[in-house]
Amino acid sequence: MMIRCLVLCLSLALSTPIAAQSTMSAEEFDTYTRGKTLFYGRGGSAYGAEIYLDNRRVQWSFLDGECKDGEWYEADGLICFVYEDNPDPQCWSFELGARGLIARFENNPETTELYEAQDTDEEMICLGPRIGV
Repeated sequence: MMIRCLVLCLSLALSTPIAAQSTMSAEEFDTYTRGKTLFYGRGGSAYGAEIYLDNRRVQWSFLDGECKDGEWYEADGLICFVYEDNPDPQCWSFELGARGLIARFENNPETTELYEAQDTDEEMICLGPRIGV
C-alpha cells in the first residue's frame, strides 16, 4: 500500500505542469544581456538582433544592415526601449526559458508576439547611414 501511494504521488507530481518562469527584473535582464549580441526569431524565422552595451545602451537591427541606437529602462516591471528614430517606449516582458530569453511585446496585449533569443558568435552588421541621391 505504501509503494502504491508513493507511485501515485510521483505520477501526479510528474504530470503537473512545471510552473512558468517569472518575469525578469531589470537587474536580471541587465546581467543576462550585457555584453551580448542576441538574435531574435519569430515563428522559426529570423526577426532581428540587438547588441546590449554598458549603461543600458543598445543597438537594434532588423538584420537589414541598418542599425538603430537606443537605451532601455524598467517601468512597471517591464523592460522598455526607446530608439533614436522613435522616442515612444516599446515595452516587453522577458523570461528566461530553456533555450534563452522569451520576450513578449506588452504595448498591445492583444497582439503580443513571442520572441526567442539565442546568443551566437555572429556579428550584427551595421552598414552605416545611406549616402547618395
